[in-house]
Amino acid sequence: MAKNNKKNYEVNEFDEALVASKSFFEKNKNAIVYGCGSVLVIIIAALLIHQFYIVPRSNKADESLFAAQELFMNGEFDKALNGDGQNMGFLAVADEFGCTKAGNLAHLYAGLCLYQTEKYQEAIDQLEDYSSCGDDMVSPSVIGTIGNCYAELGQNEKAVELLVKAAKKADNNTLSPLYLIQAGQIYETLGQAEKALDCYKQIKNKYQQSMQYSEIDKYIERVTK
Repeated sequence: MAKNNKKNYEVNEFDEALVASKSFFEKNKNAIVYGCGSVLVIIIAALLIHQFYIVPRSNKADESLFAAQELFMNGEFDKALNGDGQNMGFLAVADEFGCTKAGNLAHLYAGLCLYQTEKYQEAIDQLEDYSSCGDDMVSPSVIGTIGNCYAELGQNEKAVELLVKAAKKADNNTLSPLYLIQAGQIYETLGQAEKALDCYKQIKNKYQQSMQYSEIDKYIERVTK
């Protein structure tokens, strides 16, 4: 329970995994890269950040975060990131109130905004500045989103390492199959069919209740031909 000198701050829940799979995308005139750089618009899968306790001096951070949060929820990512002229954006909240929990959370939101606006290295920097609360959904989502940033930057070895890590850390039917599919696709592009198969078999054997389970056989068949 919160002490008297603290207040509860509850972050609005997001809908489950806002996923938009684009599969292949063209990077060069004569080459189509099979990767996950463009696979997800963003993963904010059930960011169940429960109650945050913010000390009195961070009331301003609380209010500023909420205003930027509203812009984020409306899809106004640039304004949410940099402010709308009346309210601070996530970058300013993170900078001015960095030692508060609201300031910490602003790093996470800033990273997600930067991901959406295709500023992948900057997104990585913000997401790495976020101190994880250890939540079973939030922590792996952050790791997975960083992995997707690296994929967009063409750093597939780093991307696949983080995606596999995110899947293992999540270990649930919502997030793990998404990251394992992505990791498997990248392994295929790297010519590592056995590692891709391992990712797909994990979904087959462990995540039967996932949405991806119904079509995982086609992935397995593709790498075993």
